[in-house]
Amino acid sequence: MEVLIKIAQFILSFSLLIIIHELGHYMFARMFGIRVEKFYLFFNPGFSLFKKKIGDTEYGIGWIPFGGYVKIAGMIDESMDTEQMKQPAKPDEFRSKPAWQRLLVMLGGVIMNIVLALVIYIGLSWHYGESYIANEDIEFGWTFDETGHVLGFRNGDIILDVNGNKIENYAMVPYEITISIAPRVRVLRDGQEITVDVPGDAMAKLLENPGFMYPRFPFVAANVQENSGAHRAGVIPGDSLIAADGIAMTWFDEYIEYLAGKENQIVELSLIRTGNDGTKTPITVEVELSPEGRLGVGAHHFSHYYPTQSFKYGFFQSIPVGLKRTGSDVSNYLRQMKLIFTPKTEAYKSLGGPITIFQVFPNTWSWYSFWSLTAFISLILAVMNLLPIPGLDGGHVLFVLYEIVARRKPGEKFMEYATLCGILIIFSLMIFATGNDIYRYFIK
Repeated sequence: MEVLIKIAQFILSFSLLIIIHELGHYMFARMFGIRVEKFYLFFNPGFSLFKKKIGDTEYGIGWIPFGGYVKIAGMIDESMDTEQMKQPAKPDEFRSKPAWQRLLVMLGGVIMNIVLALVIYIGLSWHYGESYIANEDIEFGWTFDETGHVLGFRNGDIILDVNGNKIENYAMVPYEITISIAPRVRVLRDGQEITVDVPGDAMAKLLENPGFMYPRFPFVAANVQENSGAHRAGVIPGDSLIAADGIAMTWFDEYIEYLAGKENQIVELSLIRTGNDGTKTPITVEVELSPEGRLGVGAHHFSHYYPTQSFKYGFFQSIPVGLKRTGSDVSNYLRQMKLIFTPKTEAYKSLGGPITIFQVFPNTWSWYSFWSLTAFISLILAVMNLLPIPGLDGGHVLFVLYEIVARRKPGEKFMEYATLCGILIIFSLMIFATGNDIYRYFIK
C-alpha cells in the first residue's frame, strides 16, 4: 500500500508539472497566432493511449510516462521533423514570427514552472503557516559522526554562522555546509569562538553522508523496550541517564559512543528519577546489553528539547513569504548545479534520475509534503530547462538570442545537427543519472 501511495504521488506530481510546463509554451504560441500541431502528456512513439483533435491541435496521452511535449509548427525540436522546414514558411509558423515572440514562446514553460511553484508556496504559507526550530535555540550544540570529526567539528559545537551568514532555520545548517565549497564555519566551543575551515575536497564525503550532524540532546528515556536489559533492571520512561560505569555522561551521543563494542556486557547506569511531586531521586541499576549492544531504551527526538517557532500568515502576508521561498530554492539549486560542474567535489555522483525523485515522496499521503515537493521539483525543471543545451528550452533561447545579437538566424542545417547533438547529450545525462539511481538503490 505504501508503494502505491508513493507511485500515486509521483505520477500526479509529474503529470501536473508536465502539463503546466507545456501549457506555458502552448499559451504563448497561441497568443502570437502560432499553430500548435500537438499537445501531449507523455511521449507517443508509434501510438497514443488517447488522442483527440480539436481545431488545428491534436491533444493526447502517450505511452512512455517520462515527459511530454507540444509540437509547434515551423520549429526544429526533439521530434526532428525536418520535412516541414523544407516547405515555404507560413504566417502561422514559429519561424515566421519576430525573435522576441519566439523567445517568449521558448521561455513559456520555464515561466509557468516558476509561477506554479510561487502559487504553491503562497498557498502553503497561507494555509499552513510556517514552523521551524531556530538555529540560535540549539543551545546544547550539535553532534557529528566520524565525517564531521575529520573535518574539525566536535560534539557540542554551537554553530554561529556559515561563511559569515547566520542561518535562521536549524535544518538549513547541514545543507549550507554541504553545498558551500570550502565553507568557513564559526562555532562556539567550550565558551570560545573557533573557525572550522572545511576543505573543498570534503564535499564528496558530505554529499554521500547528509546526516553527518544533528542537534545534541540529553538522554531521557521516552520508552523502554519490554524484556530488554533496561526493562529487567527497572528503568522506566522519564528516567534521565547521567552516568555509565561511574563516568558522568549527559548526552545521547555519549552513550552511543561509550556502548559501542560492549555487546552482551553489563553496564552500571546512574539515573535521576523524577517523582509525581517533582522530587528527584538518584538510582543506580545494572543493565545487560543486548547482542547488538543496546540498552533497550528509546530516547526522545531532539525536537522535544527545543522550542518550535510557528508563524501564521494572512493571504497578502503569504505573498512575500512565497516569493522569498521561491527565490531561495532557485538560488540553492543553482549552487547545487555549480557543485555538479565542479569535479573535485564529486557532486556528479549524487546526480539522480526518476528513481531518486520517486524516493523523495513519503510513504503516507500528505498534501503539505506533496505540494512542497511538487513546487520544488517544478523549480528544478525550470532551472534544468534553461541549460543552454539544444533540445532543451535553454538551447532554443540561446539560438534566438544569437539571432537578436547577430541580426541573422542560425542556418537550418546547423540547427538540425545542434538539436541532434543536444538530444544525445540529454539522453546521456539521463542514462548517467538513472545509472546512479540503480547503483545507489539496488547495488550499493
